[in-house]
Amino acid sequence: MPVPNPPRIGVIGGNRLSPDDYGDAVEVGRLLARAGAVVYCGGMAGAMEAVCKGVAQEGGTSVGILPGDDPAAANPHVKVPVATGMGYARNYIIVHSSEALIAIGGSEGTLNEMAAALNLGRTVVCLRSWEVDRLGRMERGRIAHAMSPDEAVRAALEAAASRRA
Repeated sequence: MPVPNPPRIGVIGGNRLSPDDYGDAVEVGRLLARAGAVVYCGGMAGAMEAVCKGVAQEGGTSVGILPGDDPAAANPHVKVPVATGMGYARNYIIVHSSEALIAIGGSEGTLNEMAAALNLGRTVVCLRSWEVDRLGRMERGRIAHAMSPDEAVRAALEAAASRRA
């Protein structure tokens, strides 16, 4: 049964992942789908493909916010592709659409999304991703670190619930 007003969780991360990170991203997708969350991501390869694969395996909903103007460019597991033609600017759509985010691996694009999330007061749960909280104090958002997909999903869902309270 669908969850009324489901939590909206963004998953961000690298286009290229180690096999361990890819497996963890698939598991994050599965767990989020089981919890009834709608998953937002960039809709392309790597962490985005893996999380959408996990969501699809559980019959959940993934929304891929694509950088280009062709919905067919989405990875094959995206349920709802959104073509923006905006390049990296689409990162802000992912962040604005999400109540909390999970970062898995990643490079500068992921760091950009994390900074946007923190500026908007969103929680970012890192699963082997950037450790930006080591760089200084944050004014709005917060960083949490997780050691497993289960821990990352639990923290993101709690952060989303606290935004609604």
